[in-house]
Amino acid sequence: MANTYSQMYVQIVFAVLCRANVIKEINRIELEKYICGIISNNKCKPLAIFCNPNHAHVLIGLHPTISVSDITRDIKASSSKFINDKKWVMGKFAWQDGFGSFTYSRSQINDVSKYILNQPEHHKSRTFKEEYLSILQKNEVQYDEKYLFEWYD
Repeated sequence: MANTYSQMYVQIVFAVLCRANVIKEINRIELEKYICGIISNNKCKPLAIFCNPNHAHVLIGLHPTISVSDITRDIKASSSKFINDKKWVMGKFAWQDGFGSFTYSRSQINDVSKYILNQPEHHKSRTFKEEYLSILQKNEVQYDEKYLFEWYD
């Protein structure tokens, strides 16, 4: 699109179905690289990613022709197929329905990236549920508990 300029940074958070701890450390880097490829192939820029055993955080520079819902759908669908094709889990791998998406300004990108890349340290002292609710509250997102991820803590 000629004469279109944008600067949109979005963190997307999504969880493994049943919150099972199935993303193994031995496969994490390969999965993250694969997801970065999905993002790039959708004209977006991968900025930071961390796949925890039971959920993922992805920070992207969003292209103006791509919706957050479309990129998230593509990431989840393609990465699920990738994990299943690799047979990294017993049975069928899937992500839970839904996701969280949060926008940031350029001045926040370094801090958000550091936060995402430091996931193992964060989860030594707080659960994914505590983390996710904190992100929702910090961003003043109104929510209904019954429509959040399924929690198995």
